[in-house]
Amino acid sequence: MIPEVPADIRLLGITGAPGVGKTTAAAALALPVVPMDGFHYADVELVRRGLRDRKGAPETFDAEGYAALLARVRAGEEVVAPMFERGLEQPIAGAIAVPATGTVVTEGNYLLLDEPRWRAVRAQLDVVWHLHLDDGVRRERLVARHIEFGKTPDEARAWVARVDDANAALVEAAADRADVVVDLTT
Repeated sequence: MIPEVPADIRLLGITGAPGVGKTTAAAALALPVVPMDGFHYADVELVRRGLRDRKGAPETFDAEGYAALLARVRAGEEVVAPMFERGLEQPIAGAIAVPATGTVVTEGNYLLLDEPRWRAVRAQLDVVWHLHLDDGVRRERLVARHIEFGKTPDEARAWVARVDDANAALVEAAADRADVVVDLTT
């Protein structure tokens, strides 16, 4: 069960391993959402950096740009945030209008990662909830998602084992830095 959001929160972060249900939980709160996935580097940039085969790892995101946009939200500016279009597997700039008032939710894997560029993201957040889910269920969701967006079942399982599980381990290792842990397993 997702906790209620206190009225004095300006920026609420929701984190958890890939496939845990962060996007679904954020949408259920019926608040404006800035998704970390909008800050994916485009494939052309990932190829230039030699990172295309690890898309979704911490270094494949513009964490500095993400922190800067969250700072603008914190300052009370109206912003237009990027989103991630799963059908294209690419970020789309200027896609989500974020109002200058009220609580804003941001969701993503690396909100609690203890690296300088990701600590800058965490510094903008009032509270971070870490979502946890049984790994078997989480992996099934990921495989189904990858298949839905074009991978074969074998490619999907291989990607989950090689990329998503490594990223999940990083996220779970940082879970003790969360303000609230929400177990969705039951």
